[in-house]
Amino acid sequence: MLTRVFLILIWVCFPSTTSNDEAISWSDDFKLNWNHFKGSPQQNVDAVAVTASGITFEFSLQEADGRPVSFNTKVYAHFYPKKSWYIKEQGTDYILAHEQLHFDITELYVRKFRQQISKLKVSNNLKSELRELHLNINKEVAVTQNLYDQETDNSRNVESQLKWNLFVKQELDKLKDFKSKD
Repeated sequence: MLTRVFLILIWVCFPSTTSNDEAISWSDDFKLNWNHFKGSPQQNVDAVAVTASGITFEFSLQEADGRPVSFNTKVYAHFYPKKSWYIKEQGTDYILAHEQLHFDITELYVRKFRQQISKLKVSNNLKSELRELHLNINKEVAVTQNLYDQETDNSRNVESQLKWNLFVKQELDKLKDFKSKD
């Protein structure tokens, strides 16, 4: 009986990120502070800060006699300090909280991704199903991140910011069974 294991590593949102890039994993007890933002501020942009976060995804598929028999996945929300930046003179606690919510939104989509993966069954189509889920979740998180900045006017709309804070907290709570572990 021939057994093969496939391992695929996929970097969502930041495909140019390498395994050597510094990354911080999301956890309940970790909060960003301005010291985590190590990138150089971009010029001529209408932003005080940028959070680079993304989803790392890998899976292994075990096959016997050319047929899949089991699989394992790992999905994480990561923050990339060297790709994240802020303008020191304008960085406030309020803006930092806005940036933290970007990271929290990434975790929300990690949870959604894990939930979707949990419903998959071992089949000959498993690799393509995992890739399809990955592509879809990547699109969804990008849309949500953009919508968040648009609706909050990059944190300037305080009322909308408060609504987003509540919404993301509620959504994270709904998916607490799929949260990232330390």
